[in-house]
Amino acid sequence: MEIPDFGVPPELARRLSMAEQYEYLRTRVSRRRTLVTAGAVASGLLTGCAGGGVRPAHAPAPATTASGAALAPFGRHLAFGADPMRQLRISWQVPLAVRRPFVRVGLRPDDLDRRIGAEIRDLTTPALGDHPAAEQYYVHAALDGLRPGTTYYYGVGHDGFDPAAPAHRATIAAFRTAPATPPERFVFTAFGDQGVGAEAVANNRVLLRQDPAFHLHAGDICYANDKGRGTASDLYDATQWDRFLRQTEPVARSVPWMVTTGNHDMEAWYAPDGYGGQLARFSLPDSGFDARTAPGVYAFTYGNVGVVALDANDVSYEIPANLGRTEGRQTRWLARTLAKLRAAPAVDFVVVFFHHCAYSTSTHASDGGVRAEWVPLFARHQVDLVINGHNHVYERTDAIKNGAVGRPVPVGEWTDPTRDGTVYVTAGGGGKELYGFPAGVPESHEGRIARDQPVDSFRWTRSRDRKAETVEWSRVRYRGFSFLRVEARAGAAPRLKVSALTPDGDRVDHFEVRRGR
Repeated sequence: MEIPDFGVPPELARRLSMAEQYEYLRTRVSRRRTLVTAGAVASGLLTGCAGGGVRPAHAPAPATTASGAALAPFGRHLAFGADPMRQLRISWQVPLAVRRPFVRVGLRPDDLDRRIGAEIRDLTTPALGDHPAAEQYYVHAALDGLRPGTTYYYGVGHDGFDPAAPAHRATIAAFRTAPATPPERFVFTAFGDQGVGAEAVANNRVLLRQDPAFHLHAGDICYANDKGRGTASDLYDATQWDRFLRQTEPVARSVPWMVTTGNHDMEAWYAPDGYGGQLARFSLPDSGFDARTAPGVYAFTYGNVGVVALDANDVSYEIPANLGRTEGRQTRWLARTLAKLRAAPAVDFVVVFFHHCAYSTSTHASDGGVRAEWVPLFARHQVDLVINGHNHVYERTDAIKNGAVGRPVPVGEWTDPTRDGTVYVTAGGGGKELYGFPAGVPESHEGRIARDQPVDSFRWTRSRDRKAETVEWSRVRYRGFSFLRVEARAGAAPRLKVSALTPDGDRVDHFEVRRGR
């Protein structure tokens, strides 16, 4: 029997939106599986086989005959709720469906007296291209009513696997809630474009040594979708998520791992917008936007820093599969959120992170959609720091005001957003294969400062053309794996001390953001 080929003509794939890709995949794969099953039964190859329909992605998890004691949880990852002082979300994975999952939590590792039920969200993924079919089970528990500034211990389990039992005590981990008043100092970290591999592990290892209060992952999380073009031919390997969550667990089991969506995170099989997989795997803050359909759009405040996460797929001119998905609602929410944060007496600094670059000279360069929709809002509300991924390098701008250099910010210098503009950082060296810079443009970073010079680059237009531009704002360029370390200081002279570190712990950039000095 000839099995129909699962392929999408390139000329069709290029013009499909994410919603159209979803319908295409569901219709084509469902029909293909039915044909294969019917043909196999007719030829005697699969006697007794059930039908070939596709189970909905979030259908209740089926019972399993495996013992719960043999199904060890893995891939724990934390996230704040909308209020990091009192809310935390614990997520993990199990290899098969389990019964009555739960979290035990307490103030001492030997006294996990509080038991909270958890929710299973399962995903069914058919074989897509050469990638295997997968059944995945993600578990989520919401912890509310916590005490600010408190260390809690927790363990995750289910019927047959109790983390409080002596055999499983080694699985107990800890987290700490945000303090009620801004601490004198705290650290957070950030990068984008991590994937799975030795470089990613090395970054995680050094990152954890910074003792961060939380980590920001600016999209392109694990590269299960290794094409990232936003087309129906972007087939993906769902089991890559298993590898990624195991890799990340040594950090994310104790450090809230706050993600947003990149182009490689759109997976058309699960939902019309490509975000069904993200919704199953992560529990993120509900900040007044629609957390059920926009998992990468939220805000939270920790100490004296307000943090805003955005879904740049909604405004990207370069990869327009989800362009205009929210019909402007995200941008209107952003305007309200920035105004609210800037008016909050306890907030000194506002940090925004998302995937596609507003200002970069590397391979993908700058996205004109981001500039058109969001950069004016960043300027109006004097955003202190913008963190992007997408380009697999480290690149940092001078302070940008009205599209040009508002103030040069060499390595080791400082800037004031109230007069100079906003600094944009591309922190795309999280672990995936590296990019470069335009031909003839040297790297320039701490320990290797190159002569200042204009850089020939481009930005993406709405028509997906590359509009050439020569820029003077590219201040620091490093082609290597790295992550961002940000130390926030409160008090009479608040400041953000921003550094870029390599997996060896070497520093390749540092500067400060000060307000009203």
